Amino acid sequence: MSTEETSRYVRLRVELVLEIENEDAVTQAALRRIAADPGTPESERAHAESAVTEDTAEALAHLVDPFDLVSEVPGVELQQASWSSEPIDYDPDSPDWDFDEDDGDEDDEADGEEGGRTGGIR
Repeated sequence: MSTEETSRYVRLRVELVLEIENEDAVTQAALRRIAADPGTPESERAHAESAVTEDTAEALAHLVDPFDLVSEVPGVELQQASWSSEPIDYDPDSPDWDFDEDDGDEDDEADGEEGGRTGGIR
């Protein structure tokens, strides 16, 4: 593909596994973030407060902002983002959690996309 044909858009896939060491701290931080947002209607605020109080994964989703991941990267502008969080069973020794260069290539090929760069931190 020539430079003129190359898309200006890049899908960056990031998968994080976080260990919640203090559920109350996460929940309280999410409640503070919700309370500090003046643009949230009261009905949405009540629903969000209930959700983050009942589910730490939901509280975490309120605290993580994809814009923060790329806001200081020069030459890029976030066009679209979606994210979710869910509790999982995690065994760092399981081969299911190995990061390798082939992760995602099957999906990319099925979508007709070229393979991209992958990496992992343990």
